[in-house]
Amino acid sequence: MPSANRETEHHTDPEEDKTMADEQFPAAATALEEYRNIEQEMASPEVVTNPDKMRKLGRRHAELGAIVSAYKTYLAVRDDLEAAREMAGEDPDFAAEAKRLEAELPAAEEKLRTALIPRDPDDARDTIMEIKAGTGGEEAALFAGDLLRMYTRYAEKRGWTVTIQSENGTELGGVKDVQIAIRAKGTPAPEDGVWASLKYEGGVHRVQRIPVTESQGRIQTSAAGVIVFPEADEDDDEIEIDPKDLKIDIFMSSGPGGQSVNTTYSAVRMTHIPTGITVNMQDEKSQIQNRAAALRVLKSRLLAMKHEQEAAEAADMRHSQVRSLDRSERIRTYNFPENRIVDHRTNYKAYNLDQVLDGDLQAVIDSDIQADEAERLANQK
Repeated sequence: MPSANRETEHHTDPEEDKTMADEQFPAAATALEEYRNIEQEMASPEVVTNPDKMRKLGRRHAELGAIVSAYKTYLAVRDDLEAAREMAGEDPDFAAEAKRLEAELPAAEEKLRTALIPRDPDDARDTIMEIKAGTGGEEAALFAGDLLRMYTRYAEKRGWTVTIQSENGTELGGVKDVQIAIRAKGTPAPEDGVWASLKYEGGVHRVQRIPVTESQGRIQTSAAGVIVFPEADEDDDEIEIDPKDLKIDIFMSSGPGGQSVNTTYSAVRMTHIPTGITVNMQDEKSQIQNRAAALRVLKSRLLAMKHEQEAAEAADMRHSQVRSLDRSERIRTYNFPENRIVDHRTNYKAYNLDQVLDGDLQAVIDSDIQADEAERLANQK
């Protein structure tokens, strides 16, 4: 059958397409122009030799990639449809081709409109996560340990790395509190970024099971809190910290570690005086490394605070994180006797808790992603 696809012959330069579509999708045309400018900048010697600059440009390039791809698809379908209509009077095969393309065009337009919905600017960033045992004593600490293993295994399945930055454990193997950095390899597309998935995990996680410390076989309810925030780049110019605003205390490391534990003053407690935010770091080998790691976490916390304030001012706080460990503020329940997991924000329910705790968390996260996308799409209409 003759094809109306004339892309190779008539518009190898997408710039010609852009002019025709500016009126209907000006934001897409602007994105395409920025996309090209970024590609040129990434090829420049000063950027090639600057990893931090390359990472920032790469993140934005990946963010625009979905828009550019949907835009080019839309342009191809639209232009092929126009060509097929022109030829339909001379060849019945082109008439059939025009009908097929007419059916495809609405879907291409909708995909482009969806791609143009503003994403969370932090989606492609890596993530800092804190897990803290809440109500429930030793059982809560054991559950916090279960959550740590769940997120670690989920990260492994996604090809991400997990670094424990600080951890306080219990004698029975539980976790009082732990802070981890979860990072992707390379520069992922925003939808594949660590923050894009794990930002929904912030809140209170409730567990119902018979504790190992329970001799009567009674089911107990306890909780653990999870806090997540996007990790700031070391040279992130969005957050500037005045050294005069920092109070730094040095102390001996404690807990599991190498020979330096309890023998050298390598642990660091960094306090940001204006906000009162405190970061403890002791798992690196030297005081200098702990100071650098603490500063990066502090910048990440301040970045998250800044974005939360901006979102609140714009009345667009879609997912507030629960920093209280009150059981009534739960976002998810893990019921061991029924092997059931429930996400209370989306009403997602499944009876594969054992698999979820082994890292098969994607279906649960997808329910949050889909709810968020539906809300963003509705707000655009």
